[in-house]
Amino acid sequence: MKKLIKISAFILACFLLANCSNTRFLKPGQNLYTGAEVKINPDSSSKIANEKQVKNTLEDKTRPRPNKSILGLKPKLYIYNLAGEPKKPKGFRNWLRNKVGEPPVLMSEVKLKYNSDVLKSYLISQGYLQADVTGDTVIKRRRGKAIYTALTGTRYKINEITFPPDTGDLTHNINQNKGKTLLKRGDFYDLDTYKNERIRIDNDLKESGYFYFSPEHLILQVDSTIGNHLVNINVRIKTIAPDAALKPYTVRNINIYPSYSLRRDSILRRLKPLKYNDFNIYDNRNTYKPRVFDRLVFFKKGERYNRKDHNQSLNRMVNLGAFQDVRAEFLPIDSFKNNQLDLNIYLTPLKKNSLTFSVTGTQKSNNFIGSELKITQTTRNIFRGAEQLDISASGGFETQYSGQAKGINSYSLTGEAKLTLPRFIVPFYKPRSTNAFTPKTIVSLGYQLLSRDTVYKLNSFKAQYGYNWKENQFKEHNFFPASINLVTSNKDTTDVAYKRLIKQNPGLQYTLEDQFIIGSTYSFTYTNQMQEKRRHNLYFFGGLETSGNVWGLFMRKGSNGDRRLFNIPLTQFVRVETDLRSYYKLNPGVIWANRLNLGYGYAYGGSSSLPFVRQFFAGGTNDIRAFRARSLGPGTYHVQNNSAGFADQGGDVKMMLNSELRFKLVSILHGAAFVDAGNIWLRKGDPDRPGSAFKLKNSFDELAVGTGVGLRVDATIFVIRLDGAFPIRKPYLPKGQRWVIDDIDFGSKGWRRDNLVLNIGIGYPF
Repeated sequence: MKKLIKISAFILACFLLANCSNTRFLKPGQNLYTGAEVKINPDSSSKIANEKQVKNTLEDKTRPRPNKSILGLKPKLYIYNLAGEPKKPKGFRNWLRNKVGEPPVLMSEVKLKYNSDVLKSYLISQGYLQADVTGDTVIKRRRGKAIYTALTGTRYKINEITFPPDTGDLTHNINQNKGKTLLKRGDFYDLDTYKNERIRIDNDLKESGYFYFSPEHLILQVDSTIGNHLVNINVRIKTIAPDAALKPYTVRNINIYPSYSLRRDSILRRLKPLKYNDFNIYDNRNTYKPRVFDRLVFFKKGERYNRKDHNQSLNRMVNLGAFQDVRAEFLPIDSFKNNQLDLNIYLTPLKKNSLTFSVTGTQKSNNFIGSELKITQTTRNIFRGAEQLDISASGGFETQYSGQAKGINSYSLTGEAKLTLPRFIVPFYKPRSTNAFTPKTIVSLGYQLLSRDTVYKLNSFKAQYGYNWKENQFKEHNFFPASINLVTSNKDTTDVAYKRLIKQNPGLQYTLEDQFIIGSTYSFTYTNQMQEKRRHNLYFFGGLETSGNVWGLFMRKGSNGDRRLFNIPLTQFVRVETDLRSYYKLNPGVIWANRLNLGYGYAYGGSSSLPFVRQFFAGGTNDIRAFRARSLGPGTYHVQNNSAGFADQGGDVKMMLNSELRFKLVSILHGAAFVDAGNIWLRKGDPDRPGSAFKLKNSFDELAVGTGVGLRVDATIFVIRLDGAFPIRKPYLPKGQRWVIDDIDFGSKGWRRDNLVLNIGIGYPF
């Protein structure tokens, strides 16, 4: 303990020395700027609403910003000073000074008058119409700060709102929608609200055909002379607004160029168009069937222009994934004498065929390394309906490079064909989708061969038919009413290696039985992670899968209670899973990420537990990182010497919680500190695996807990991750001994060998 105290004191002294010594690098007459302080009505006893928030906002608007600090210390500035002036334009010292370090921010850079005007302008925009701000500086021991004194006065409120008299179509539209106004009597004066009100009116007019109207054509006159700190707001159309902005436009011709390129521009324009419904299609190559555009273009000939149809048409064409360039052009026939627009749509298709290769490398926490090669042939517009056919083949291998079973190998061969059609195809029904996202019907066929050394081989045949669609940019649905999966295995039950594997993994025997999985799947995903400006982002996934529910009604039970198809057992189960993730930005460089992952499977009929390919697993690089892949559970059961073979412990129930603090270090290098907790269980206990049964009252006492730190190279387009973790709670130990914090000993080689787990991964764990 004394040694730890001395080390801590030494580190603290070093930081204090670094902080104090920053000023000694300054030139004569220079003073280090330490920040701004705003005082609001310091000589008045009256307080304004949300004074602390207003104070923080004002201080944040001052410039320049002081040097970055951590707990009051400025390590980046100290590194800059410590590096000194580089003698070469490149090299370590240059990198340390200019990339890692940060130059001093000086008092001479502070512009008091400019900052005072900025703060005053902001206060006025928030309704403090009589506000005034003055600035001064305080310098002590070569450190200085700026002091701004804000006298706000009373905040003004809205008394009355008036809109233009109803004298025509445009003003009638404004008055018809004034119930949606953002300006409310009794609300505080707020300049941002006034700007948004102009945008709201413009959006309403765009929906009614006013193509050339703009928010700039509106003026909100504010009268603050009525007294009692109240204002009247008068919404008016500027007298200088052009005539084209004051009348609605209708669509005359809709011209579509499905195979457009600049090289073919003049040729296409001379073609005689194919007339289909309201469209003129210029395409001598017959690239797409005309009915494709019924689902892409929402405008109709002779109707008024509206922004909703404009945006939805563009979004549909972009989200279809068939075009490399999409452009919509509205041309007036004669803006002075006419109120009609011609719509020209230029579409440049993607290449019909493309070939992609991918190579991935893996390193698992159970001492397996491997690689996979995948090749995919993509054929677009195969039936002239903007369809896409993907045919892929992949092969991968893994080998165990250390442990008692060093040299154990496995490999997989996979083939898949997937056809995506950009519409709903439902028997006896024609659903319509009118939002910005194109619904998809997906048909897929696949086969996989998985070989585990010379012990066994699994053959998996899979066919699916279903739908993918989006409600909006946040919500996505996947529904596969027909999903068929046939799993067969090749094994020699008399083989010594097979017997040893089953002894080590008793639950694996059921896994290797032939089985049919016939049912339906549905999943829902919600995410707002694309809104990067939000401070709090969420991700939610919910999935439901059933098997054997309908088919089981038409099959007779076997002698052991199971149902069979072609003499192969039909598995019957219901499986649900949910995954909730939260990403909270503590500041621009620090994110607190959390995940809650729950799963439950109910097997019935002749099935005692979920089939292996549908079970839950715990441990590994994206899971509970302090435990090796698939080695945890079920329950308090523990595979002895799991490095000697394939752990592969699956379960019917899963509970997992992850918490990770992510922070930026230097450039693209990020760090993380994390805690993972969770486990899996069997719904029905397995006599060969004592402690494997799920009991709600015991579940929290049977959770594994691990912690660790990690490094990430985040280059935006890819993330490489290295995590080091170790357990602090082991559920398979006797009660009262499961917390192992006191056993941590980084100096012990034996402890590191048995507890320290390194994970290499691509992408973030969640």
